[in-house]
Amino acid sequence: MISVNELRTGVTVEVEGEIYSVVDFLHVKTGRGGAFVRTKLKNIRTGAVLDRTFRAGERISRARIELKQMQYLYHSGEEYFFMDTESYDQVSLYTEVLEDAPKYLVENMVIGIQFYEGKAVGVDLPTTVDLEVVETEPGFRGDTAQSATKPAKVQTGITIQVPLFVEQGELVKVDTRTGEYVSRA
Repeated sequence: MISVNELRTGVTVEVEGEIYSVVDFLHVKTGRGGAFVRTKLKNIRTGAVLDRTFRAGERISRARIELKQMQYLYHSGEEYFFMDTESYDQVSLYTEVLEDAPKYLVENMVIGIQFYEGKAVGVDLPTTVDLEVVETEPGFRGDTAQSATKPAKVQTGITIQVPLFVEQGELVKVDTRTGEYVSRA
């Protein structure tokens, strides 16, 4: 049990039998009456966001999330297979648990998988991943005076906007939070 005064962004808690991650919090002290903590909680299983206010000093259960480093092996339909890098055990996860992760998964890539009570509940992708451009139109020097972009399809099948100088076969860094081009790899 932890006090709501100790809540910080990223802390996982159990509220009404569900597991939530703290997205945002604000400690408020009014002129009259007691202090309270206004929070925005994201349900780890469903992704739904809940706004919840707690009285200062109230105690809630902290959820213990275990993060295991696992290597992505392959996928078959909606099922993705991973191997624990320490015990070599294999786990299969469906796209509901992975959410947007399949857009950035490359074979042999190591990612963090979150487990709660032995069940996979989410993934922890690196901030950026290196992906190969497999299809894009050639860019010509002098096409524009400002930084223009063009669509490029990467090896995982998603299409991102890249600068005109990026050519087919190059590796580019892609931000996994926004899906945007960051730089050449």
